[in-house]
Amino acid sequence: MRTTTTLLLAIVLLASCNQYQKTPTGLSYKIVKGGSNEKLKQGQFVKFNIEYKVPPKDSILTSSFGHIPAYLVVDTMRPSKHSFLEIITQCAVGDKIDFVMSVDTLKKLGMIEYNNIFHARDMIKGRVEILKVFTKQEEATADLQKEMDTEKAAEIKTIQAFTAKAGIKTQSTASGSLVEIENAGDAVKADSGKVARLLYKGSLIGGKTFDSNMVKNSPNSQTLNVNVGSVGTGAVIKGLDEGLRFFGKGGKGKIYIPAMLGYGQNGQPPVIPAYSNLVFEIEMVDVATAPPPAAPTPQPVMPGQRK
Repeated sequence: MRTTTTLLLAIVLLASCNQYQKTPTGLSYKIVKGGSNEKLKQGQFVKFNIEYKVPPKDSILTSSFGHIPAYLVVDTMRPSKHSFLEIITQCAVGDKIDFVMSVDTLKKLGMIEYNNIFHARDMIKGRVEILKVFTKQEEATADLQKEMDTEKAAEIKTIQAFTAKAGIKTQSTASGSLVEIENAGDAVKADSGKVARLLYKGSLIGGKTFDSNMVKNSPNSQTLNVNVGSVGTGAVIKGLDEGLRFFGKGGKGKIYIPAMLGYGQNGQPPVIPAYSNLVFEIEMVDVATAPPPAAPTPQPVMPGQRK
């Protein structure tokens, strides 16, 4: 009798532990404790993994698990609505949160709009794992840099394995992209200060093409003009910019780019998923010296205004 009673009690306790609670804005959530009793506090910097899944098949919309974790500062002065942040101060390092968000509620709050991903009456499933806490922003920033370096190193290892398995001979750029040279082209390379005019085809490594200006049997294909060395101005991704420097006019080859030298943890949805390693097939049409920047236009001096 005692054994039966104990078993029933255990079942009831387990069921109660697995029940979801609700925040004031209707977010359903469940916290699985990780062992620490020291809850997160205002002003702390939190490192965590997070994942969102959407219907109809619980497809992963975005996930940091296995990649670069997310970081945030606990700010109780700006309360969040319909988000796991509503209950962040109930959590401690090691805790895990499962939660469910209503698309309709998020729309009413003005946070999203209905589209081909978010539909009326849909429920978004999420999960969070609290990894670490920092008291200083500098500590969190240094930790993030380490995570980014680790991610890039793993991606480089992946593309090295891919090219090695395929028997592709490559050279490495300064940051870690791999360059397969079919024809190096003229001696004058597309270095900093040069304008590279090229044809290209961009693809996911081992996957589909997402962009191209190579038109078969067309001598009038529109070239992409790149001011080499202008990374940071939105011109081209870093991995491509570095790879172009191996080619002169008439050059042909492929540039294999780790995600962190491409579109990184955000990707370019829906055509380039997050953390996608890329390959660009390129043909260097021309390499020229970049024109000098235009002189600033003199502004007229108004009467009474100092020159």
